[in-house]
Amino acid sequence: MATNVRKMPAIEYKLNITEEEIPESIRLIAEQQGECQKSKQETIAQFRDYILEHNDCQPHRNDDKYLEKFLRARYWKLGNSYKLLCSYYKFREENKNYYEKVRPIDLRHLGDENILTVTPYRDQLGHRILIYRFGIWRPNRVTVDDIFRATIILQELGSMEPISQIMGGVAIFDLKDLGLEHLIHLSPGVAQKMLALLVTSMPIRTSALHIVNQNWLFNAAFKIFKPFLNASMRERLFIHGSDMSSLHKHINPENLPKRYGGLHEDYSYTLWLEMLEQQCANSGVQKEMEQLGFIFD
Repeated sequence: MATNVRKMPAIEYKLNITEEEIPESIRLIAEQQGECQKSKQETIAQFRDYILEHNDCQPHRNDDKYLEKFLRARYWKLGNSYKLLCSYYKFREENKNYYEKVRPIDLRHLGDENILTVTPYRDQLGHRILIYRFGIWRPNRVTVDDIFRATIILQELGSMEPISQIMGGVAIFDLKDLGLEHLIHLSPGVAQKMLALLVTSMPIRTSALHIVNQNWLFNAAFKIFKPFLNASMRERLFIHGSDMSSLHKHINPENLPKRYGGLHEDYSYTLWLEMLEQQCANSGVQKEMEQLGFIFD
């Protein structure tokens, strides 16, 4: 008897960097978030004036396209968008070694180790999915700083996508096999930086944090992170254990890897780096990354 096996479509690693690629359903969500096509240019101009007036930070760009992603990330509220802008530049100033003279292709060993990636497909709502597998992290091979550098590259790329600017992303922290050798590297300073990248200091929202496969060490690790979670983020933190049906209430199995009860294979972080090196060379993406300090030669 023949059985029907559902085949997943071919996956393409691609950045959706044009406004024309925004589906109508997401345009409607953008309107609900405060984006108005009739007054958009006026609001961006007001934001540019707001930045000059307050002068707490000096962005390296102030063109419409660049400022728009900060407004989208904070629902077009000038004060909140400005606070995000300043937090972003403060983080950059305090962590120059994560940007300056960093060659993305030199981080391919993170792909080899499978510690983190962003899936080339989105979830059912249009979120990008960022996955960390800290239990297989070997600190003697991959430094904490390299994990931050790799995360920043993904966040910066995601913030260039209009769809992601509107919808944000979700993060899955897979803590299977988390051990003491990992915990000793998770200092309060590391926790603060991680949450700065995912919550407070990047022009792309994290809509939810999902913890899966946690063990008894999770309670100790969570005590490190908890002080840096604001009330809003705590409401978006979901702890599932090994119950993938609980995760599926938030992310459909059709939009997850097989290891989380989904249908997809695992996709390496290295494939994003190769896409960045090859496909984005002439798209303006590399130029934007170079303006941040990254190197591609």
